[in-house]
Amino acid sequence: MLLRKNIPISYVIGKVKTELIWISIYAIAIAVLYETYNLTWISVPIAVPAILGTVISLLLGFRSNQAYDRWWEARHVWGAIVNDSRTLARQVISFTSNLYEDEAIVSFRQRMINRQIAWCFCLGQFLRKGNCRRSLDKRVSARDMEYLSNMDHIPGGLLDLNARDLKMALDKGWINSYQHVEIDRTLSRLCDAMGKCERIKNTVFPVTYSLYIHFTMLFFIALLPFGVIEYFGLFEVPLVIAIAASFLLIEKMAIHLQDPFEGKPTDTPMTAIAHNIEKNLKQMMAEEVPEKETELLVKQEKYYYQL
Repeated sequence: MLLRKNIPISYVIGKVKTELIWISIYAIAIAVLYETYNLTWISVPIAVPAILGTVISLLLGFRSNQAYDRWWEARHVWGAIVNDSRTLARQVISFTSNLYEDEAIVSFRQRMINRQIAWCFCLGQFLRKGNCRRSLDKRVSARDMEYLSNMDHIPGGLLDLNARDLKMALDKGWINSYQHVEIDRTLSRLCDAMGKCERIKNTVFPVTYSLYIHFTMLFFIALLPFGVIEYFGLFEVPLVIAIAASFLLIEKMAIHLQDPFEGKPTDTPMTAIAHNIEKNLKQMMAEEVPEKETELLVKQEKYYYQL
């Protein structure tokens, strides 16, 4: 997702451009027929579209709220992923910091933390139905890649590898049973967050509800010129276009918000969040992300305004 302080008007209009063209042709045709042939009988009381517009406004407001709830839940889940990722790294480092710094323990820390970094990037790609394996390069070992090669659910496999390494650390005495339980709880919270993301991704917004509102809104727009032409004459054309654009844009906003993992401008910025997690965790290990790699990771966020 690309954030901008000022959204171009061309982007806003572009979302309903086709619909507004057809509505303009329709409204102009009604106005021309009314003025040319004096067809006063085609007008309807203004109260009819007014009542219908009020009902549609309530339905669109309810739908927008439900769509925003889905978007906010997705962002809330990824906020929890940030916290638990930092917690996992802190626990792994602090619980083993009093031990003799041999290569095995250092390697254990690096494997656990690098897998968590890879998990964050991989989960984002998995939710977007992208190539998860691209996120594993330079972050996990060849042995881990071999283990994950036959797995469809790679994020789950990364958590499983961390759980296996955690058990090995317990068996070797690098951590005690209480520390093992605490780290395992952190892994369980990460697994829960992954499941919540998949629930949002796989639970579609009710199609019939969206379809009924859309058809009712089209009927309202089709009826609107007949209700206002008696009062405004040819000026009903810009009035109908403005009212129709307002309703259509609210509907489009709800459609964008209801799917936070589909690569829309309102998508949850998972790659950017994962990059921040990587930067934080590498600094905890006294490492830094190279500048060129930082620029590359930012460019991987492919969700942008289509101008």
